Amino acid sequence: MKKQIAILGSTGSIGTQALDVISQHPDLFEVYCLTANNQVELLAEQAHKYNPDAVVIANEAHYDRLKELLADCPDIKVYAGAKALDDVVEASPIDIVLTAMVGFAGLSPTIHAIKAHKKIALANKETLVVAGELICQLANEYHTPIIPVDSEHSAIFQSLAGEGDNGVEKILLTASGGPFRKMSMAEIQNVTKADALRHPTWDMGAKITIDSATMMNKGFEVIEAKWLFGIPADRIQVLVHPQSIVHSAVQFVDGSIKAQLGVPDMRMPIQYAFTYPDRIYLNGERLDPFKQTLEFFEPDLEKFRCLALAFEAIKLGGNACCVMNAANEIVNRAFLEDRCSFPKIAEIIEKTMQTATFIQKPTLEQYFNSDKEARQIAASLL
Repeated sequence: MKKQIAILGSTGSIGTQALDVISQHPDLFEVYCLTANNQVELLAEQAHKYNPDAVVIANEAHYDRLKELLADCPDIKVYAGAKALDDVVEASPIDIVLTAMVGFAGLSPTIHAIKAHKKIALANKETLVVAGELICQLANEYHTPIIPVDSEHSAIFQSLAGEGDNGVEKILLTASGGPFRKMSMAEIQNVTKADALRHPTWDMGAKITIDSATMMNKGFEVIEAKWLFGIPADRIQVLVHPQSIVHSAVQFVDGSIKAQLGVPDMRMPIQYAFTYPDRIYLNGERLDPFKQTLEFFEPDLEKFRCLALAFEAIKLGGNACCVMNAANEIVNRAFLEDRCSFPKIAEIIEKTMQTATFIQKPTLEQYFNSDKEARQIAASLL
């Protein structure tokens, strides 16, 4: 039988590539549900093409427009709002929920999907950044598998496959270094939004591209790896690898290293999450090892302060990562809207972390309260 897939964030970079994977294998996969936040026209276009059972537009202001665009598809159920996202992932036919929406908004529907025993293809890294301990507890309690979709975490997951209880010495988490890798501290002071959006190797959405430029995205991935693989942060080493060919690696206790290599194409980890433990054909570019130079460098934590802040948040524990994420979402958006300079991003995040209420053992409700408080603090600092 075809696997029924719900895509949370179908109009974003991961969501559109997931639909391409599904298009390549219509005998194996079927779209059950598509969701978006604001891109109502594209969501309607996708719904016409893939004929899902339901669509959800998170921003309720676009509900009437979506209904209008899908008036010729009476069999497609149309919903709106955050609660609709929580409800739709619980639908009994769904086999896999791809969490491809960006930011804190992915937390609640992911929790609902876990409790509904849906296999999670995790592309929303903020879910584990904000509430990693809680998510892991719920996944164990409800026996819900979480398969990583981020290229780095998929690479680690693939490198660990078949290793059983063999000891891991450390995780080698690769980073492209972003567009400012070769710039000096002085040069970075005056970079623009256009500069930051020119990523050298990956084609991603604006928010993640800015996070890559600050290297906050890599900080998030360190936190995510800690929870996904149960490895302390001091055994996760970030390697700047400009070619983005080695997607990450694992070093075992005997000193051997296993890595996963490939061209920068997110469709591979998406498909692997859908088919694990099987591999099936994917149409796309192949890596030519004769044409690639592989380089690795240590990250500059002074120049990329956001990465250092992520390690500090991990050490603090509690709600510190939640606070950091909320502040980052505020300043990331402000930078994209020309309301914040690039150097101010890390400065405001750090001040927010110092100001917000620290909670050592937060409940789910306290995570939501911490997110709200941190956003208010960061906004006031702008």
